[in-house]
Amino acid sequence: MPARTFFCTFPQVLIQEPIVSHTLNERFGVIPNIRSASITDSKALVKVEIEGDLEAVDKAVAYMKERGVKVEELGANDERSLD
Repeated sequence: MPARTFFCTFPQVLIQEPIVSHTLNERFGVIPNIRSASITDSKALVKVEIEGDLEAVDKAVAYMKERGVKVEELGANDERSLD
């Protein structure tokens, strides 16, 4: 199961929720690995690798989007900065 990398922008109302660190694993059985993050009082930018069954990863991403997280999948050579 190769990991897929995503750039996520969390709105202010979701900053305090453990969506990546807890919920994704508990609800979808995927393994999230936060690679970098920038968090302020109004927004959180997170680069996360998600490993797991293809369908489970897709469901985890759909869940984040439903919650209001902007999610973009990064390509293998995308070195997007959080600055």
